[in-house]
Amino acid sequence: MIEAAIEYQKPVRIGVNWGSLDGDLLTRLMDENALQAEPKDARDVTMEAMVQSALLSAEAAERHGLRHDQIILSAKVSTVQDLIDVNRSLAARCDYPLHLGLTEAGLGAKGIVATSAALSILLQEGIGDTIRASLTPMPNGDRTEEVMVCQQVLQSLGLRSFTPQVAACPGCGRTTSTFFQEMADDIQRYLREQMPVWREQYKGVEELKVAVMGCVVNGPGESKHADIGISLPGTFEEPKAPIYMDGKLLRTLKGDGIVPEFIDILNDYVARRYGVKTEEPVAAE
Repeated sequence: MIEAAIEYQKPVRIGVNWGSLDGDLLTRLMDENALQAEPKDARDVTMEAMVQSALLSAEAAERHGLRHDQIILSAKVSTVQDLIDVNRSLAARCDYPLHLGLTEAGLGAKGIVATSAALSILLQEGIGDTIRASLTPMPNGDRTEEVMVCQQVLQSLGLRSFTPQVAACPGCGRTTSTFFQEMADDIQRYLREQMPVWREQYKGVEELKVAVMGCVVNGPGESKHADIGISLPGTFEEPKAPIYMDGKLLRTLKGDGIVPEFIDILNDYVARRYGVKTEEPVAAE
């Protein structure tokens, strides 16, 4: 593997996992710690062993011919605070690129929340060059959720954009209908489905912000802050939905065709705002 990496000048990721640490190194550090006047916690010694293992492995790789700039380090643990601490220590003691990932993060919301919490803190501090969400898929599930979680972490932090974002209210006593929730889901799904095509046609469309709100209390304000937004009827409101575009009221939709009409307006807005603008030909004198 190292010879191939040298030949093709590909980066090599050197991984250290706390589940498979070098036993001799860990034992030595534990023994040295036990002799100290104020021994550290075993957890802290384990984190130090991970850092030393990664750095020693990188040094060995360079001795065998890898260039310094080919090496990426990865320290994998399965708890949030451990991932934060070990990567802070690595970042302070080397200039290798770091790959961040909470290994064995778990199922569903637990895995997503833990991964997002750990990655967000480190990325906000400027630590980390590549990331991975190691989620346990549901039965017969696939790995696409891992990619979506990583994209959303980066986009939520304002580091990189991948797809237009939909702001939607959580619902309250004014929104007993699920109509706005269904529409928010439909719009988000529609945007993701359109992105492969839009990305080729409309430069910068991934920065688009859409609001789908459920009543007129916060709906207009949120819609004005978005590029384009709709405030759907709440429990005690008339069945009409104002549309806001670039902070201004565009029109009000009524009737049973609110959803398809809004999608038509959305498509037109994307085409006009992000479409390729050709320069007017200069007239010959």
